[in-house]
Amino acid sequence: MAAKDFYQVLGVPDSASQDDIKKAYRRLAKQYHPDANPNNAKAAERFKEVSEAHSTLSDPEKRKQYDQMRRYGAFDGMQRRPQSAGAGRTGGMPPNMEAQGYEFGDLGGLGDIFSSIFGRGRRDEPRGDTLEAVVEVPFRVAMLGGKVPVTLPVTETCATCSGSGGAPGATLSTCHECQGRGTISFGQGNFAVNRPCPQCRGRGKIPSQPCPTCRGAGEIRTERRVTITVPPATESGDRVMLRGQGQGNGQGGQSGDLVITFQVQPDRFFRREGLDIVADVPINLAQAALGTRLRVRTLDGKKVLLRIPPGTQPGRRFRIKGQGIEKGGRRGDQLVGVTVTVPDELSPEQQELLKKFADSAGLKY
Repeated sequence: MAAKDFYQVLGVPDSASQDDIKKAYRRLAKQYHPDANPNNAKAAERFKEVSEAHSTLSDPEKRKQYDQMRRYGAFDGMQRRPQSAGAGRTGGMPPNMEAQGYEFGDLGGLGDIFSSIFGRGRRDEPRGDTLEAVVEVPFRVAMLGGKVPVTLPVTETCATCSGSGGAPGATLSTCHECQGRGTISFGQGNFAVNRPCPQCRGRGKIPSQPCPTCRGAGEIRTERRVTITVPPATESGDRVMLRGQGQGNGQGGQSGDLVITFQVQPDRFFRREGLDIVADVPINLAQAALGTRLRVRTLDGKKVLLRIPPGTQPGRRFRIKGQGIEKGGRRGDQLVGVTVTVPDELSPEQQELLKKFADSAGLKY
């Protein structure tokens, strides 16, 4: 079974720049985000594919390894290239991608080779699966940095049977299907493909009576609460990886990784333009014409006194230095846009006064 081409998933050529990859990801992530497609399993699966593709192609080192595998036919039906004379490797694979010593997953005989991109090791270094989650972050936390709690569904070793799958007091016998190895092998082209034994679930032993808690699975589904650090100046689509915070292995190996994709919630008052923060404030006709002073709230909750000069036009912006977003040693400003509000109704006296003003100023009405 051929694996999906990550460039095709994102709809970009293999020569795409990092900026092109990021733009494609943001567009697709917004289109297929679970919040925009409630109860849509296909959209959720598509969002997962897009996130996985971005996770690999946005990392220069992972992309380099991925491109190397791609050149050797890992994603076009496993077509082998001619083997050079005297070569001892399968299908022209480069030395660091030899089939020998690896177990293969769901990528057509290249699962664990490909999973090395995500930090998985060889058979003697089993690791749990990588978990992915989309975390919504309040606008101010995303801009200033902070921490957010996240609840993750995880699979943990059953406490009743300690992962054996057997009921208390049950005896364990060697699995006849895999002869105790925990894996079964079958051929696929010129590769020996290993899969966890379905009979013993990869444990190599069969209990005489299944565990009543996990029903023989050796693991149970539960929830784990973790606190995620949000870097300052975070944008929707930005990702962080937490090593060892993903799925536990359950066989004495290391836990997998946790990949978090941030989704920044909009704010009712602030919005972002690069490193600048923009906020609009309303003023009335008299304030715009005669000038005034306003106390304007900044992103960190402080209030700054802002002078509005006489004759201020709608849409004019005022700059408050150093009250924007800080990133890479640079800090933006806060831009305050002015909107002029007009009364819905005027009393007869107010109408007469406004007409006199218009006449004296030569204004048409």
